[in-house]
Amino acid sequence: MTSTPSDPNEPFGAGQPAYPGPQQPAAPYGSYPTGPGGQPPQRPAAPTQPSSIALAVKLMLVGAALSVISLVYSFATIGSLKDDIRTELMKNDVDVSQSTIDAAYAVTITIAVVFGLIGALLWVWMAWKNGQGRSWARVVATILGVLNIVGLLFTIAGSNAETISVILSVVSSVLAVVILVLLWKKESSAFYDATAASRQLY
Repeated sequence: MTSTPSDPNEPFGAGQPAYPGPQQPAAPYGSYPTGPGGQPPQRPAAPTQPSSIALAVKLMLVGAALSVISLVYSFATIGSLKDDIRTELMKNDVDVSQSTIDAAYAVTITIAVVFGLIGALLWVWMAWKNGQGRSWARVVATILGVLNIVGLLFTIAGSNAETISVILSVVSSVLAVVILVLLWKKESSAFYDATAASRQLY
């Protein structure tokens, strides 16, 4: 049995059966996975802050206000600072120059301003990020809280510590302890876990 050669004038593929069924275009390489109905997967809704986190955020903002108050108080009592610096420097060098005293005074003021502002900004930053449910922020807040308590011990141990400074340090440290308790409560941990899950595609 011989086959009849195809007519060279016919277009290529003429007379051949069509490919059964509709053909789907190939998915591009690296395309995102799709969910039901061909839609891209959706993130879970962001969880609502529990009362423990909401209160911790408010207390952190109070801590920031205390840092500002402490800084303002330092400036209000700055009158005797230069005399104190002169007294300390003269213990090591009786002939210390006025320029050296002025330089030490300027450095002390700069350090006080920088650390005061940094302290206030850290409180605000921690309030912001813990309010968003960032797990790393809770760890950072814990470290800063421990440092706050250690700073209180040094303040109390200082023989020249003023009463107001000690009171502000004590209040700040108490705030830190209360905040850490709130951040590590069971409902707070669930909030951090749920927030982390809401940021991941499934």
